[in-house]
Parts: sequence; structure tokens; C-alpha cells
Amino acid sequence: MAQAIKKQALGRGLSALLKDPENDIQSVHDKNADKVVGNIVELEIDSIEINPFQPRSNFNEDTLQELASSIRELGVIQPITVRKTDFNKYQLISGERRLRASKLAGLEVIPSYIRIANDNESLTMALVENIQRHDLDPIEIALSYQRLIDEIQLTQEQMSDRVGKKRSTIANYLRLLKLDPIIQTGIRDGFISMGHGRAIINIENQDIQTDIYQKIVSQNLSVRETESLVKNYQESLKPKSVTKANKVVFKVKEEEQKVMAEYFGAKIEVKIAGNGKGKISIPFHSEEDFNRIVKLMKG
Repeated sequence: MAQAIKKQALGRGLSALLKDPENDIQSVHDKNADKVVGNIVELEIDSIEINPFQPRSNFNEDTLQELASSIRELGVIQPITVRKTDFNKYQLISGERRLRASKLAGLEVIPSYIRIANDNESLTMALVENIQRHDLDPIEIALSYQRLIDEIQLTQEQMSDRVGKKRSTIANYLRLLKLDPIIQTGIRDGFISMGHGRAIINIENQDIQTDIYQKIVSQNLSVRETESLVKNYQESLKPKSVTKANKVVFKVKEEEQKVMAEYFGAKIEVKIAGNGKGKISIPFHSEEDFNRIVKLMKG
């Protein structure tokens, strides 16, 4: 208990230090910066602005109220993280749920870690910490990854190291952003899962994507059923092998074969192909027999 009181008193002491214009800390090199940066300080909630880089956009009101009740009873267990922007002005890096719930709970101050960072560092911290710590929906996570690529120029390999996720996992999230916006909204609202989205993304035509999405929702299809539906659609696009109808060809009559056999004195074999072409085979048993057939053909 004594440690907790000492810690809280220290936090209040640092708060007073930050409110002193003569000790306005703007960089890690300023006087008393080591006492503030990285330490837990009780900051006035009104002095903290929401981070514009915050990837989370949906907050469940019920869970916020539950967190607010917990904060009223136990206080804020995990401090939020902010960066100092001006004299007694701070910008949230991570912990927006805790900040919102603290406001609902009626708190005027909140324990905070203070960091001094440029916008890129702030964005990186916000995105990485939120991906790691919060239950963002798949589209929010995908958007966070995309912003790390677009605004921080991180590669998928670098992101893999920063957030502790496999590169293939990151790639799967990013692919969701190729889905029709209606389907992305469906994932965010929980109508379909990320697994459904990963199945649908294999179809390039967004009109077909939305048709399949409607079927999933209306028929309550499982991910496996969706994969089967997508597979059947893809199979239907493959060019079908054209089988030529067998042409009606002429047949050699038995009487005609009998006439040829009698003429050549041998059993004649006639083969006719589907295109009407064919060949006649005349067997012989010796050179003399061959010469005999040749004489017959010469007439």
C-alpha cells in the first residue's frame, strides 16, 4: 500500500513539474526530461487529444460501460501512452478505450506514459501497439498494416518483425482490402468472418463478390460452404472442351467387301475414320502372291 501511495504521489509531483512553464519539456535533451519521459504521470484528461492516427474506429458501448465501472471501482490498471505536443498538451498514442471509459467514469486525471516522438514514430507506435494489444476487427488491422506500408514505408518483412506476425498472416489481412467495400463493412460489423472474406477474395469481379456475400448472409453459409461456392463459380469460367460430334460416315457393305475379296483372292480389311477417310489392307503370303495381286491391279 505504501508503495502505491508513493507511486501516486510521484505521479502528482511530475504533473506539477509539467505544468510549470519554466520546465516545459519539448525533447529528451531538456532539463528534467529524464524524470518525465517514460514515467507514469497523472495527466488531466482534458489535456489529452485523441490520436488522429488511431486505427480503431468502432467502440462497443456495452464493453466501454463495463470498463468504466471497473475503473470506478479499481482505477486505471494499465496507463495510457501519450506524446507531448505542446505546453500541457498531449496526444494519445495508445489506450483510447481506457481514455474513453475514464471519461465515462467521471475521472479528471489518468495515469499516462509520456513519450516524445515525431509524427512517424507516433503513427508507428499507435498502429503497432493497437495491432498487438487490442481486439481490432480484421479490416481495421488490414488498414493499420496498409498505413504502415504507405506512410512509414515498412515492408511486410519489417512489419512481421515489428508486430510478431508471420508475413503470410500480414499478406492475408492486406488482401481483404481488395474486397468490395460492402463486404469489408460486413466483416467489420460481424456479418461474415475473415475466413469468408479470404474465400471471396479469390473472385476478381466485385459484382460477383457481392452476390456471393449476399448468399452467405441470407443462407448463413459456413466458410467451407463458401469455399465450395467460389470453387464452383471458378470452374464455370473455365473453357469447356469442345467434343466434335461424330460425323455420319459411310459403311462398306458386306457384299462390297465380298466382291473385293473374290477379286484379289484374299480377305480384304477396310478401316474408315470419323472424318470419312480410311484405308484398305490387302494381305499376301509370299512374293509370288504379291506379284499376283500387282498383276490384278495392273489389269
